[in-house]
Amino acid sequence: MENEKDFQGRVQKIGELVQELDSIADPAVRARAKELVQSLLDLHGAGLERILDLIFQHGEGSAQIIDELGQDSLVSSLLILYGLHPEELHTRVERKLGQVESKLRKAGAEAELIATDDGNVRVQVKIDQHACGSTARTVQSLIEDALYEAAPDLKSIVIEGMEKPPASGFVALGTLQASAASIAARLPDSAAEEQGTYSLSEGMD
Repeated sequence: MENEKDFQGRVQKIGELVQELDSIADPAVRARAKELVQSLLDLHGAGLERILDLIFQHGEGSAQIIDELGQDSLVSSLLILYGLHPEELHTRVERKLGQVESKLRKAGAEAELIATDDGNVRVQVKIDQHACGSTARTVQSLIEDALYEAAPDLKSIVIEGMEKPPASGFVALGTLQASAASIAARLPDSAAEEQGTYSLSEGMD
């Protein structure tokens, strides 16, 4: 069974392949390749949405099933990618911080969610003044890993009350959309007019 790490690896690989499309010399071939990717995403998104609709139509107990799907780490990431997750980003981030509260307390730290404006998460952290530097880094990593797991669609994490956080190896789902948007923006006007603008976010709302 695929786990969260495997899933994120696949997301990173897809992002790399999407970026490589920009190196195709023929603008018509490049546009058709992007159209193929978009068509597959639209198909998968429509299928997932229909699955959720069918579950919901069963009435009693259906809402609980959908909630459970939204809390599964792998399924949750997939639903987020297609804009189908039943919970807002703020709710997911706030709940996750609550789940790691005891771990933070053991490290002598407290974390409070300040805002999730437009996918940019701000967290205020207070650490025991006697804590060493390694403890601070551990707390930062714990918060980052937890929030990326709950909200792989977030754009950035700002942890206030601490030094600049270390670079994270996590690949957010938003990277995939951003890569595609960047490629589309660099398409020659002739190819864009012929095939239309390419965006992974289309059809996912």
